[in-house]
Amino acid sequence: MPFNEIDVNKLKAMLDNHIDFILLDVRNDNEVLISNISKSIHIPMNDIPNRFTDLDKSKEIVVYCKSGIRSAKVCEFLNSKKFKLVKNLKGGILSWAEKIDPSIIVY
Repeated sequence: MPFNEIDVNKLKAMLDNHIDFILLDVRNDNEVLISNISKSIHIPMNDIPNRFTDLDKSKEIVVYCKSGIRSAKVCEFLNSKKFKLVKNLKGGILSWAEKIDPSIIVY
C-alpha cells in the first residue's frame, strides 16, 4: 500500500489549527540538536523497528527527515505494520526551512 505525501503548507495549517496528529522526526540525534519542527516527537529511523509500537495507530502520523527520503522508508515500514494514516513530509525539514520557517538552521 503506497503512503501519502503532505507538503509543508498543509503541515503548517494542521499545526496552526491544532489538529490532533503525531509529527514524527526520524532524523538522528545530532540532526535534531541542530534544528527541529516544534511539536514533533523524535524516534530515530534506526529505532523505529523496536519502537513503532509506541505510536498510536488511530492517529494520523506525519513523518519527516532532512529531505524526505528516510521518512519515506519509515512510512513504508509503518504501512507494513498496518498503520493506515501515515504521510511523508515532502522535502522534509529542508522544505520547511525554505517555505515556512527561514530561522531553521539548514545543514
